[in-house]
Amino acid sequence: MKIVVLDGRTLNKGDLSWDGLQALGECHIYENTQEDEVTERCQGAEIVLTNKVRILKKEMDALPALKYIGVLATGYNVVDIEEAKKRGIIVTNIPAYSTDSVVQMVFAHILNIANQVEHYTQEIRKGKWTQNPDFCYWNTKLFELAGKKLGIVGLGHIGMSVAHVAHAFGMQVLALTSKSKDQLEDYITPVDKETLFRESDILTLHCPLTADTHHFVNKEMLSLMKPSAILINTGRGPLIDEQAVVEALNNRTLFAAGIDVMSSEPPLADNPLLTATQCYITPHIAWATYEARVRLMQIAIQNIRSFQEGHIINNVAI
Repeated sequence: MKIVVLDGRTLNKGDLSWDGLQALGECHIYENTQEDEVTERCQGAEIVLTNKVRILKKEMDALPALKYIGVLATGYNVVDIEEAKKRGIIVTNIPAYSTDSVVQMVFAHILNIANQVEHYTQEIRKGKWTQNPDFCYWNTKLFELAGKKLGIVGLGHIGMSVAHVAHAFGMQVLALTSKSKDQLEDYITPVDKETLFRESDILTLHCPLTADTHHFVNKEMLSLMKPSAILINTGRGPLIDEQAVVEALNNRTLFAAGIDVMSSEPPLADNPLLTATQCYITPHIAWATYEARVRLMQIAIQNIRSFQEGHIINNVAI
C-alpha cells in the first residue's frame, strides 16, 4: 500500500525512526504540507497520516484510492468524519498516548505559579539575591498545594490521572464529570458547574472541545471564581474565551493562568494572552515528550498493521 505522511515533523523531529512505518508499505513522508498540496501528494495513496493537515470532502473527492486516514493525535477534528463514513474510509486516532506527559505539564504550570520558579530565576540573574542582606529573598506570594481545592473539568484518562497526583499532594479534588459517585475514587467529589467555579483554588480543563464546551470558561463563569484562583488549560485553546481571561488577569480578579494551548496556533503576535498579567504560556508541548511520541509512533503503526490484517482498532469513523 502507498502510505503518505503529510506533516511528519510534528511527530518526529529526527529523534525517532520511521522504519516501522516504512515496513508496512511504500512510504512518502513530508515534513509539512500546505492545503493546496494535499491532493497532489496523496494521489494513489490508500493510507494517509495527518496531525494538523485537514482532510475534508474536497480532498476525499480528489482521492478515490483513499481507504484509511490515520490521525497522529487524539483529537480528530481535522477530518470530515461524516464524509469518511459515507465513503467507507477508516479513520483512526491515537488515544491515551500522552496522559503522563500532559499530567506532568499540568503540575509544571501549577508548581511554577505556586513557587514562582521562572520569576526567581530571572530575579537572581538580575542580582537580587546576591545584593540581598538576608540569606533568602522573595517578593511574591508563595503557597502550598496541600489543602487547596483542585477543580477538574472532565475525568477521562488525563483528568483521572491529574486527580490522582493532586490527591498525592494533599489537595481536595472536585470534578465536573458524567461519572457517578460510585465510579469515582473516594477522594473525588463530583460537583455542578457553578460550584466547581466558585470553590476551586485551581481549575484545570480536560474535556473535549465541542459546541457545548466552546468558551466553557467565559466572562460569566470567571466572575464566580476566587480572585486568588488559578486557571490551567492543557486541553484545547477554544475551551476558554481568551479575551475574558485576559481581562480577569489584568483586573486581578483571576490570580494566574497556565496555558499550553491557544485558539489559533501558532498564536498571532497581538494575541493579548501573550502579555497578560500572571499568564504563563508553553507552546503546545504537553504532549511532546520523547516517551509520548514513541508511544504515538508505535500506536500509529499498530493501527495501520491491524487495518492491513483486517481488524480495525481505534476507529473513530463508526
